Amino acid sequence: MKKCILFFVLLIAFYSSSYSQLYVTRTGFVGFYSKTPLEDIKAENNQVYAVIDAGKKNIAFSLLLKGFVFTKELMQEHFNENYVESDKYPKANFSGVYTGDVTPGKEGVYKVTVKGNLTLHNVTHAIEIPATLETKAASLIGNAEFTVKPEDYNMTIPSIVRSKIASTMTVKIKINSIIAK
Repeated sequence: MKKCILFFVLLIAFYSSSYSQLYVTRTGFVGFYSKTPLEDIKAENNQVYAVIDAGKKNIAFSLLLKGFVFTKELMQEHFNENYVESDKYPKANFSGVYTGDVTPGKEGVYKVTVKGNLTLHNVTHAIEIPATLETKAASLIGNAEFTVKPEDYNMTIPSIVRSKIASTMTVKIKINSIIAK
């Protein structure tokens, strides 16, 4: 937890070294969903740290994998111990940029493309996804949805439960950031 906070303090200090409009949150949302004929999996994390630099169009977020809450306790235990190995790899991180015209201070919903690197289970992959950024008063709300394959991040699903877990997970992100002071 201390490393995560230190990461964001350094990130904010780095970004605020030049003029830009910084938006931050510690209560962002990331959820993932798997649907199969045998079982549905739903996990959500409301403890996502995020920084959006509207001036430079940079985005970064970090979350502790143990922050995911599942509908079934056993699923949460298997997720942390067997799949993401959260004691060994405690965080997931994203760092990147967005393209598209967003006018801070002018309320509206803007379609953007987010490009960057997602690190999960100590594996980093470049991703590019469509997203929206919505400006409202002193906040910037980001929404995105994309898919992730566990095997792309070296997560092994045992054959005994393979039919209960979809080969592709849907990931939903909602970041409601406020202007940093």
